[in-house]
Amino acid sequence: MDDKKKTIIREIEHWRRSKLLPGQYCDFLLNIYLEDDQEKPGSSGGLFGITASKISDSNWKIWVLILVVACAFSFTVLHFNAFQLPMQIGVSLFFLACCYGYGGYKREKDPMGSQILIGMASLFLLFIGVYLMKLHGMQSSVFVVTYVFLCSLVWIVTGLLARHVPFHLGGWVSLVFCYGWLLHYQLDSISWITLELSWVPLSILFCWMGWMVHEKSRHMGLVFFLLSLIVWYMPELYGMLYAEQYGEMTLQWMLLVKIVTEASLLFAWRKKWTEWVV
Repeated sequence: MDDKKKTIIREIEHWRRSKLLPGQYCDFLLNIYLEDDQEKPGSSGGLFGITASKISDSNWKIWVLILVVACAFSFTVLHFNAFQLPMQIGVSLFFLACCYGYGGYKREKDPMGSQILIGMASLFLLFIGVYLMKLHGMQSSVFVVTYVFLCSLVWIVTGLLARHVPFHLGGWVSLVFCYGWLLHYQLDSISWITLELSWVPLSILFCWMGWMVHEKSRHMGLVFFLLSLIVWYMPELYGMLYAEQYGEMTLQWMLLVKIVTEASLLFAWRKKWTEWVV
């Protein structure tokens, strides 16, 4: 296949991923430029670009390399607790760098595989930090929440770079829970008024931020809008944990008022918020 034909095929695949053309049109164009016995990119690309043909035609050196990597990984996992703390941190950072780096490299060619790698790295980042703190006796809630706060910043940056809503939104939600922990431990007693004033203005702020940025970035506008809807119900979520203190009937009435208020606002401004959400 000459370079010109390869360029055209890559451009057609870009149209497919970007939804610039329907899938059937892209298949029709690929049928024109591809040979009959040539595998269509994107049609059966498999996960991480691994296809049946690549496995059957693979060289024995690749299998040896995979075997060595699998043995090294198994050895590291089995003896992880025996390593010193610097070694544990180094191994963890190396694994994270591999997942984030390869996930970023495959973002255009294999979006699904890239999201799986980045998601796996993001979850591992949270797990390994909390695990190491527990392993080395640093189980104070201050250390844990501080680490979750740092993980949240990484998730936000990852979501922005990958333009993936779940990562971006997950980072902000984690920050919101860190804020809730701070409120819980800094305030001796939280009344309903204090609780609502601690969260409702924040929900309005996020909604306003979504409206301000939606023209420049619809992705960020959607994240802030969804975040405002989550924060709107945070006082009631907190109240569920302490229903005896606030009263179950009070909680039910407040939740009902919140639902009716939100539904009314969404209906009244439906022509506004759908511009950056739908």
